[in-house]
Amino acid sequence: MRPKITIIGAGPGGLTAGILLQKRGFDVTIYEKDSSPGGRNQAIKLGEYTFDTGPTFLMMKYFLDEIFQETGRDINDYLEFYDLEPLYTLVFKDKTMVHYKDKVKMKAEIEKHFPGESGGFDQLMDYEQERYRRLYPCLKKDYSYLKRMVEHDILYAFPYLQLHKTMHQALGSYFQSEDLKIAFTFQAKYLGMSPWSCPALFTMVPYIEHEYGIYHVKGGLNKISQAMAKVFLEEGGSIVYNTAVKKLITNFGEVLGVVLDNCEKVYSEDVIINSDFAYSFSNLYKESRKWSPQKLKGKDFSCSTFMIYLGLDKKYNLPHHSIYFADDYKANIEDISLYRRVGDDFSVYVQNASVIDPTLAPEGHSALYLLVPITNLKSRINWQVFGPEYRNKVIALLKEKAGLTDIEDHIKVEKVITPQDWSNDYNVFLGATFNLGHGVNQMLYFRPHNKFEELENCFLVGGGTHPGSGLPTIYESGRISAKMICKKHGVKY
Repeated sequence: MRPKITIIGAGPGGLTAGILLQKRGFDVTIYEKDSSPGGRNQAIKLGEYTFDTGPTFLMMKYFLDEIFQETGRDINDYLEFYDLEPLYTLVFKDKTMVHYKDKVKMKAEIEKHFPGESGGFDQLMDYEQERYRRLYPCLKKDYSYLKRMVEHDILYAFPYLQLHKTMHQALGSYFQSEDLKIAFTFQAKYLGMSPWSCPALFTMVPYIEHEYGIYHVKGGLNKISQAMAKVFLEEGGSIVYNTAVKKLITNFGEVLGVVLDNCEKVYSEDVIINSDFAYSFSNLYKESRKWSPQKLKGKDFSCSTFMIYLGLDKKYNLPHHSIYFADDYKANIEDISLYRRVGDDFSVYVQNASVIDPTLAPEGHSALYLLVPITNLKSRINWQVFGPEYRNKVIALLKEKAGLTDIEDHIKVEKVITPQDWSNDYNVFLGATFNLGHGVNQMLYFRPHNKFEELENCFLVGGGTHPGSGLPTIYESGRISAKMICKKHGVKY
């Protein structure tokens, strides 16, 4: 008999683990509460317009390529990729700076706005290349045991962890101008963190973007999860949609299976949890000693996001990716970090993928995706009351800073997701869309383990476990957990 595996959630991590385990001879069933795969990586359809719910570009594409290769497939047979150039456009109060993958163009852009500082870009690329080279192997292993922290890979990488520095301080080694530092530290927001508290090791993220590029997928990044679900089914796996898991079946520290929302009990040799980590241990297994609902409230969580999806009957010639920074970016970040109600000076990310991808909106129309980093639900803001007011503030900012003065005249469809909606509709704990924070005290061994330490036969994938938040590392979490299950059952991988 093939070992049976139950996976809770058809998000990117669950799909990765499912594909690899099904390929290696396991009998895998995924239970998904929604009607389509992807979780926060699924599509939002508003009439003739298509939006990604969450992630809007793919970095470290080779992680995903490898998953398909391990099944004997070519990812290009399933998905069409756009290698973006330029990468994105950053709009400050007094300047607009374009980021290029082309290093000559990037240095020229730096010199244009910050004379004499382009040499710092070479220094950044050289040092962060070495940091990444040393840390990359550390991302691909599990940290189920403390002894992992003194193994060769970690010790070799240790000097480059720079545990005493923040990302903003690390950028001070390369650049003098504050806006230029921000231009290479805003990526801390990919983790829902502040550059002034995010660990310095994440300074390798802008290096990765400039070295390996970022990608759009035709039809949106949601197509990735759809393609992965297709591969999983081709391998003989089963996805049961519109079926939520109510709780784990446990007995003396061992997981035996799950209880579905219709009260049906499903037994299996192993269970993989792909639902939001903190939600899972506040609802599916409240008995945890280390991660009980009460203790989870004391952990560090990422910020949330306020989302607006707009279908417009006008073609706007905005760049594919733009960030409009608050006039006082540090104060804006402090408001978020200290759970304050954010005022009129905030930052907004705008994706206009329909400018290059005609499948997202009708001809001559635009599909705009707006994301505002905002405090999570620890702020106790009443979003039912504040949401409409905040939506108007975001639209007003677009009119002012992006020049979209007529935008409200062209809105055909619209959807808003507030931090409260992330919690209610997507089961995101505290509405913290980037999951547990990535401070030093919540990384590697100190992050929830891929093999959950308190329960036998229980494995974790997704942004709440190692290696952390973000699509590439979530894919890797799925691969790590799949390897651990294979090792447990003596299956070659």
